[in-house]
Formats: sequence, structure tokens, C-alpha cells
Amino acid sequence: MMKNHPHPGEILREDVLLPLGIEVTEAAKRLGIARTTLSRVIHCHAGISPDLALRLELAGVSTARFWMTLQTNFELYQAGKRHQPKVEPLQSIVA
Repeated sequence: MMKNHPHPGEILREDVLLPLGIEVTEAAKRLGIARTTLSRVIHCHAGISPDLALRLELAGVSTARFWMTLQTNFELYQAGKRHQPKVEPLQSIVA
């Protein structure tokens, strides 16, 4: 697994919106979401929802699966950094 997965909002901001020269307000309008919602995502305060992922796909910005994979990878990386309790197998290992 990759070290230090970036937040998908950072990728959306740096690799999509900035190169296209699209401001948050305009991007939110085109995607049909509230400006505050998009702002929270691109400033890494909220994740990419399945609805936003689908809207990004419809807007021609990769696929919904791509955005959801980025989000999942980010969340798994964050979970892996937190302390996890001791976990035991749910089934006995049959010899």
C-alpha cells in the first residue's frame, strides 16, 4: 500500500480545478452542489461522496470508481495510522 495517500480533494483541487482555471463557485455550480460542500472537499475537510464521484464522472473528470478508490485508499491509510485493538480470528483455523 502506498505511503501517505493524498486526500482526494487535494487531487481534485491541484490536478483538475487549478489547471482548468475553474474557481470553486463555478465548479460547484457546474456540478450542481453547494459551494460550501465542494470547498470542504477540496480543503480536505470532507471526503468524496458517491454522489460527488458520480457527478465528477458525468462532468468528464475520470470515473466515479476512480474517485471512490482514492477516497477508500485515503481512509484505509488514515485508519492504519491509528492504534488498532488486538483482533482475533472469527473462525478457528482448521488443520
